[in-house]
Amino acid sequence: MQGTQFLNRQQQQPQQLLRRSVQQLYQWQHFTYSMQYICSMYNLPYFKEQDSAVVMQFIKTHPFATLIGVGNNNCPAATQVPLFIDEREGKLFLSGHIQRKTDHHLAFEHNPNVLALFTGAHAYISASWYTNHKVASTWNYMSVQAKGILRFTDETALLEILRRTTAHFENNPQSPALVEKMDDDYIAKMMKAIVAFEIEVTTLEHTFKLSQNRDVESYDTIITQLTAQGGDGAIIAAEMLHRRSQLFNA
Repeated sequence: MQGTQFLNRQQQQPQQLLRRSVQQLYQWQHFTYSMQYICSMYNLPYFKEQDSAVVMQFIKTHPFATLIGVGNNNCPAATQVPLFIDEREGKLFLSGHIQRKTDHHLAFEHNPNVLALFTGAHAYISASWYTNHKVASTWNYMSVQAKGILRFTDETALLEILRRTTAHFENNPQSPALVEKMDDDYIAKMMKAIVAFEIEVTTLEHTFKLSQNRDVESYDTIITQLTAQGGDGAIIAAEMLHRRSQLFNA
């Protein structure tokens, strides 16, 4: 009996090894497939803008970005901060300022590789609005990701970024909130608690997902439904309407 059991186990081992190998291969294929989407944004050609100036304008229109990094012990850190984008000598740079000694400040000191996420309006898209209802519902949105290397700058650059920030967002040369109209002692004290930075952009990616893959009837129904919602829905609808002639040549 023991010899028979041993023989059965020996016969089963190759089958078990083969099954295990197939499972491991499937898991590896699934992992590598998933990594394509970890390493890059949602990357489908019909959700891409062909005019780089439009992408740049989106960043300028939505400057309040989420700045993301990874610090010590692979602990993620993020903050929300207004960013300016500039081009110098064929390169793109983001600039801003953050509070010192926060988790994100320490993370960026430890690891200068960062990602800035710019987002705009977004809206749920019901499959009931499609001519073909037997597909999944989805979400429309516009987003830009800028990956790059962050470096902290000096006090002169900090004062300049503060001046630029107040001038840009106040948009009023007579505003008492402009840095140059503030008390020097107050500014000096404030500057001790914050630090300026610049990010050299190494990769700029975007997804403008606006139902470009739908037929014209579905596209128009989505516009009608989103317009009726108001808010973010109406903003997405207006963007879709702006792009309609490019998609359908109507």
